[in-house]
Amino acid sequence: MAAPHRPYQPGHATSQTLHHAWRTAPNSAPHLLRHLSSLSPSPRLLDVGAGPGTLATSLASHLAPLHGHVTATDISDSVLARAAAHAKEQGVENISFRTASVYELPFKDGEFDVVHAHQVLCHLDGPVEAIREMLRVTKPGGLLALREADMKMWGFWPESEVLERFSALMARVMVANGGEDRAGRRLVEWVLQAGVERGAVEAGFGTWCFAEEGDRRVWGIAMVERLREGQVRGKGIELGLVTEEGVEEMVKAWEEWMGREEAVLGIVNGEVVVRKPDVRA
Repeated sequence: MAAPHRPYQPGHATSQTLHHAWRTAPNSAPHLLRHLSSLSPSPRLLDVGAGPGTLATSLASHLAPLHGHVTATDISDSVLARAAAHAKEQGVENISFRTASVYELPFKDGEFDVVHAHQVLCHLDGPVEAIREMLRVTKPGGLLALREADMKMWGFWPESEVLERFSALMARVMVANGGEDRAGRRLVEWVLQAGVERGAVEAGFGTWCFAEEGDRRVWGIAMVERLREGQVRGKGIELGLVTEEGVEEMVKAWEEWMGREEAVLGIVNGEVVVRKPDVRA
């Protein structure tokens, strides 16, 4: 019997998911949007690890003209309730929600035209197993679209030794939780290990840019919340990776960064789109 997988350590408190709600299809799934015109009529899309649902709802809006439907999953009932409330607020109806683990998706083989996951694999101790399961429910000829940030590819301006220590702390906590801080650059490796032929893989890198005041505040406030109440603080102190004084220093650095007009943060994301072979072709 296979060993059980580690649970999702960060949890779904607001301190963890605040910045997740910033995500939309244009800012977080451009690698998938450019393939929508190739989809069959009335496509079905599965969004795995949907969290607070802004990205899944945005994808549903883009599928609406194609008469498509999104099924959004997460392991947390409470965060899916927030996702459903967001979709209702946005007036998006072509979306449904279901509690599910990425390792055991409750769907039949080949059920979806597109399977999508964003910032999910970096938290898993079995990313290749998860990819195999997502491929199982992708129909032959369909798409698997993955995107993961890379904790080693953050660029701050103004440069800040304190914020660099923060990003290193985030990476070390992620690894301590059984995740992977270099997920963005390992996507091609993982899909090949899952049995995909290299010719079926489109790989690239995209970016997040936090430069406008509103975007800076979304990211900065989320990081401050993680330091004040989130697992970054608790786990970091527990493991001896940071002190209380160090935490407060990082909070101050984020608050100062948010208030500077010249401040920017760029984060590099790895992206892959896999076209599942159609054995009937």
